[in-house]
Amino acid sequence: MNRDEVLRRVAALVDGTGATPTDAEVVTGGEICDAYRVTLDDGHTLFAKTRADSQDDFFVAEAEGLRRLHATGTVPVPRVLAADPGLLALEWIEGGSPTPEKAERLGRDLAALHATPAPHYGTAGPLYLGPVPLTTPTPAPTEPADWPAFHAEHRLLPLLRLAVDNGGISPGDTADVELLCDRIAEVAGPPQPPAHIHGDLWAGNIIWTERPHLIDPAAQGGHPEADLAFLEVSKCPHFDRLIAAYEEVRPLPGRADRAPLHLLHHVLIHAALFGGHYGPESGEVARAALVGGGAP
Repeated sequence: MNRDEVLRRVAALVDGTGATPTDAEVVTGGEICDAYRVTLDDGHTLFAKTRADSQDDFFVAEAEGLRRLHATGTVPVPRVLAADPGLLALEWIEGGSPTPEKAERLGRDLAALHATPAPHYGTAGPLYLGPVPLTTPTPAPTEPADWPAFHAEHRLLPLLRLAVDNGGISPGDTADVELLCDRIAEVAGPPQPPAHIHGDLWAGNIIWTERPHLIDPAAQGGHPEADLAFLEVSKCPHFDRLIAAYEEVRPLPGRADRAPLHLLHHVLIHAALFGGHYGPESGEVARAALVGGGAP
C-alpha cells in the first residue's frame, strides 16, 4: 500500500470527525509491515501500519492482542482506532530515550502482567507471530502440566517444519530441535499456569515513554519467561535494572538456565523466514536448552 492509498484509507477512517489527513511519513523499524505517521489537519497524529499480502484477520489479531493487554490494567499500550484487512490504525505515542528508571517501571509492569492469570494457553481467536499463524488446540489447555507439550506441538514444531520446508535449517540442527521437543518436560522447570504475555517482546516493541508502552504483540496465554528471554537477547536497554525490578515483585529462580528454551521459538521463526545464521543458531539454542534445563 503506497502513501496515497494510506491517506485515502485513513481519510475514510476519520470521515465525520471534521479532520482530514494531510501527510503520511514513513516510519522505520519493522521487519514485515510498512508503517506511517499520519498527520491530520486538526493537529492530531495517528500511527498506521499496512501489509499488502496479509490475511484478512492479521491486523484484527494484533488489535485484539493490544486490547487484551490493556484489559489487564498492567501495561500501557496504544489505543486501537481501527483494524481492517491490510491496515491497522493506532493512536500515536511519542517515545523518548530509555533510562534506568523507565526500565525499572517496565520491569514492575511486566511482573504485574505476568502475574495476571489467562484462561488458557494460546488464544480463542487468530494469532500471528510475525506473518506466521499460530494455533491453539480445542479444547485449549489450561493446566500447568499442559504447557510443555503445548509449547512443543503448537509453537516449536510448526515453526521447525516451516524452517525445514524453506531450507532455513540443516538436518543436524533439525534433529536437535526435535530432541528438545521430545524431552521438553524434563527441562521446562517449575509448573507455570497460563499467564498473560506479550508474546513477541523484543526491545524494538517498547516505546520509551515515562511509563513505557508496548506495541506489536502476539498476546496470548503463555509462559512469562518467553517475554523476558526475548527482551534479554534483543539487548533491551538497561535490562539489568528491568529484571532486578521484575524479580523484586516476581522472583524466578533458575530463569537464566531456562532462557534458551523460551528463546527458541523466536530464533526458529527467523530461521523459517530468513534462513542464514538463524538455522545454526536454532540448533545451538536447542542444545543450550537441554544442557541448561539439566537434561542428561
